[in-house]
Amino acid sequence: MLPRVHGSALFTRGETQALVTCTLGTSDDAQIIEAFEGESSQRFLLHYNFPPFSVGEVKFLRGPGRREIGHGNLARRALTPVLPDQMTFPYTMRVVSDILESNGSSSMATVCGGTLALMDAGVPIVARSPASPWPGLRRPALRVLTDIAARRTTRATWTSRSPARARASPRCR
Repeated sequence: MLPRVHGSALFTRGETQALVTCTLGTSDDAQIIEAFEGESSQRFLLHYNFPPFSVGEVKFLRGPGRREIGHGNLARRALTPVLPDQMTFPYTMRVVSDILESNGSSSMATVCGGTLALMDAGVPIVARSPASPWPGLRRPALRVLTDIAARRTTRATWTSRSPARARASPRCR
């Protein structure tokens, strides 16, 4: 989609849209984390951007808030189990998700778009990371089809989504 990045994807579902890019780097590009226990490095970086125009608001663009940090961590935890190990793929991966329009689960759009961008960049992912509506559904014969486009109840919007992966436990939101 974008010619100057290693991988990119435009994921759209309903009225939610995410432009996700993937850039690869060497192992020297890994993020160094300094903690009380010592230093560690992180070779998978995910940045989640939720600008105010994505929901029709006019505000100043500032640093990341609670939404960006929380949804970014949720998407990073969902994508981490599908990434190859250091020996198979020794590169640092940076995924940036820019939410262009939101009327639903933008973190799930980040997970799906991130998987597509990683695949476009040539990352040999272990398994696909699709979005499953409810993690409690375990019977394969039972199928639930739903959409994320503002289905309302009397109290709240339905946002029960979780990333489901092969051989990995689903996460709740």
